[in-house]
Amino acid sequence: MTQGENRLAPGLTGRLSERAAALVEERRVSGALSPFACRDASAIRRDLCERDADTALRPAFVRDAEKIVHLPAYNRLAGKTQVFSFRANDDLSRRGLHVQLVARVARDIGRALGLNLDLIEAIALGHDLGHTPFGHAGERFLNDVYHARTGRWFFHNVQSARVMDELAGRNVSLQTLDGALCHNGEFELQRFETSGLAEFDTYERVVDSCWEHGDEAIRHLRPMTLEGCVVRVSDIIAYVGKDRQDAIRAGLVDEGAFDDGLGGAYNAWALSAFAADVVEHSVGEDAIAMSEEGFAEMRRAKRENYEKIYGAAEVNGDFPAEVAELFSALYEHELGALASGDESAAIFAHHVAPTERRLAFYGRRYDWERDPDQTVVDFISSMTDDYFMATCAAVFPRAAELFPSHGYFSPEVRA
Repeated sequence: MTQGENRLAPGLTGRLSERAAALVEERRVSGALSPFACRDASAIRRDLCERDADTALRPAFVRDAEKIVHLPAYNRLAGKTQVFSFRANDDLSRRGLHVQLVARVARDIGRALGLNLDLIEAIALGHDLGHTPFGHAGERFLNDVYHARTGRWFFHNVQSARVMDELAGRNVSLQTLDGALCHNGEFELQRFETSGLAEFDTYERVVDSCWEHGDEAIRHLRPMTLEGCVVRVSDIIAYVGKDRQDAIRAGLVDEGAFDDGLGGAYNAWALSAFAADVVEHSVGEDAIAMSEEGFAEMRRAKRENYEKIYGAAEVNGDFPAEVAELFSALYEHELGALASGDESAAIFAHHVAPTERRLAFYGRRYDWERDPDQTVVDFISSMTDDYFMATCAAVFPRAAELFPSHGYFSPEVRA
């Protein structure tokens, strides 16, 4: 086996066939978009206001990307866990880096396919805006209490769309909202065909179905654009190897622990091999697809990550039962603060009031009183890891003692 080769997927070389390479080069030289790309003129917005008009300097989806990076929710991604929490290690990925990596992978694939790179960037940068503190563990803890109280389901992809559309009020395009809503990387497919969605009324019914039915609705989501399909598969490509590198760096697994024999080098292999496989089987087509070998290897690698990283006892040990209980306790506390009407409470001062100010600037309002449970979910999901811990420490005596801590000089930390 040569260096950088995956013995479990020898057919994935990271290179294009002559046919695919010629098609990609022809598109690159001509500079033309694919006939299946989403044009800027096709952007669909709720408000056809002049300030969001498509211009030569700022095309429609450039505007979306710029709206997103200036949101407080985007800024907070730098303070949210990707996989590993409570670790003083500046080299471990945070969610802010993850969305940039997704954008990078998706742009590489989209450029080769002749798709709209500005739309790809906007979807990628916005796809995790609704994520909780403490990664998927935090998402699960928040969902548990929310579902127990309301019967509805919390998923970060649905909240990401809500952040852009309802909490920011920035008139983001339907294509970008749809791409964020449909990105969930837990439900991979070998072939993605677009959904045919074309208007906000249907989109809103889809969103309502996600809140009401959870997995049953989310597993059937398909993006309305090929750009959204590219971001969805790029999300997996971006994390499947990077999470492994972080696990090795955090001292949770050894380089030799993985079946493919690549250790941390799997990330570089995956970025090249999976991207080439997607381009090979999608160029010139009206769908985004992978080979059987590529899809099987992606699923295998994800499964191995779950077995050896995400579900490992060492990682679960980062989240003692008391941390899950803090999500429930904080949820109840914030509901009580809303009911009391105490405007000095954090949920008012740090969430409701700033949200109302931002929305008022765009002629919209935050109807936080209509659904207090949703308002609490908006608040808790917006928190960074540090803010969540500080809030719990301020509200509950001894809460700070319940959070695990791995310091910069803990013995498991690796350079």
